[in-house]
Amino acid sequence: MAYRIEKDSMGEIQVPQDKLWGAQTQRSLQNFKIGTDRMPLEVVYAQATVKAAAAAASYKLGNLSQAKHDAILEAAREIREGKWDEHFPLIVFQTGSGTQTNMNVNEVIANRGNQLLEEQGSDERLHPNDDVNKSQSSNDTFPTALHIAGVLAVEDQLLPAIDALHATLSKKSEEFMDIVKIGRTHLQDATPLSLGQEFSGWVRMLEKSKQMIEATLPFMRELAIGGTAVGTGINAPKGFGDHVAKEVTALVGSEFTSASNKFHSLTSYDDVVAVHGAIKGLAANLMKIANDVRLLASGPRSGIGELTIPANEPGSSIMPGKVNPTQSEAMTMVVTQVMGNDATISFAASQGNYQLNVFKPVIIFNFLQSVRLLSDAMHSFNDNCAIGIAPNRDVIARHVENSLMLVTALNPYIGYENAAKIAKYAHENNTTLKEAALHLELLTEEQFDEYLQPQKMI
Repeated sequence: MAYRIEKDSMGEIQVPQDKLWGAQTQRSLQNFKIGTDRMPLEVVYAQATVKAAAAAASYKLGNLSQAKHDAILEAAREIREGKWDEHFPLIVFQTGSGTQTNMNVNEVIANRGNQLLEEQGSDERLHPNDDVNKSQSSNDTFPTALHIAGVLAVEDQLLPAIDALHATLSKKSEEFMDIVKIGRTHLQDATPLSLGQEFSGWVRMLEKSKQMIEATLPFMRELAIGGTAVGTGINAPKGFGDHVAKEVTALVGSEFTSASNKFHSLTSYDDVVAVHGAIKGLAANLMKIANDVRLLASGPRSGIGELTIPANEPGSSIMPGKVNPTQSEAMTMVVTQVMGNDATISFAASQGNYQLNVFKPVIIFNFLQSVRLLSDAMHSFNDNCAIGIAPNRDVIARHVENSLMLVTALNPYIGYENAAKIAKYAHENNTTLKEAALHLELLTEEQFDEYLQPQKMI
């Protein structure tokens, strides 16, 4: 492999000739061989957005030449479009401020920008610190990119996935509204409801989860940019953060503002904890929905069997014809991962020391993983399971007919104690409620038929 020599404040280092990164990126590669998880590209793209916005702000404030401005914007645009993905190789578990990823982006933009300047015949050259990182610090650009990446991931991935599953379950709820089935509480038989009503609970779960995510998301729209090293804004012109936030908004099409207190935004991630907490709430609801589906579809002959779900693949390597609720299993595994991610994010966010939190990379890595996994899982569950859910009307009707809890409808007519006698007698003697009521002479046949009508109990 051919190498070139790059220099930084630490001295000289060899960098692969065909790579756009520089000395600090190379040092990070050598010093942090920890695992295989790389910094998510969403963070890289967000960093590139910050660099473009900062260059635009510096140019408008008269602190950057037209040529350098244009080169930075073009290089950043190429990065955001995925043209240089292979040039961002750094591991998540690096410096806790994200400095090395910030410099990775600075170096790639500077080197690519200089190629563009050379092609244009310009004598100007970009420096990764003096120009691309002008009026910035890793301490404010990385949390800024963290917020941008997080907000865009929620908007572009998570909310549409919620909407897709919500639409399917809402349609099913309407279709199944007239199907009377037995309810269950404490895993035991309870009074009836309709299958559509049961689905409506799932629909509302998704609606509320979306509302809670949208209610907390504005806190992450506040950006740390302009705080520079410790929140004072040293080396940045007055109003720089406001200018950058406006440029970011224009670039990504989603509104961001400059945080009012940069001392908070550099060291505190309560906003991320809040949004991920709402995402965890969604995960909890998805666990319940997926579990309900697989329990109601259990069987097909020795379980509850009230729902049928699509048979997507063989369920066993040894038992022919077995079909398993694999989409529910995948969804619930994703939920356990998200719960773990929430614990990591919460603990990491609690570790701000003085003017800086140095757990930033692991916070955004886990946040983005939660969003990506839940989004993918909801689409998969929707497309490969929810759309194909159908009621097993015969089984549902049989369960209703055999349920002892229908006796609850008799309470207003014969009282709780007498109704309990009917249920107990029917259970112990394996009879129907009607047979028990007649045997105990608590009701006539006409009265029983009039008082106990499952369709009126929902």
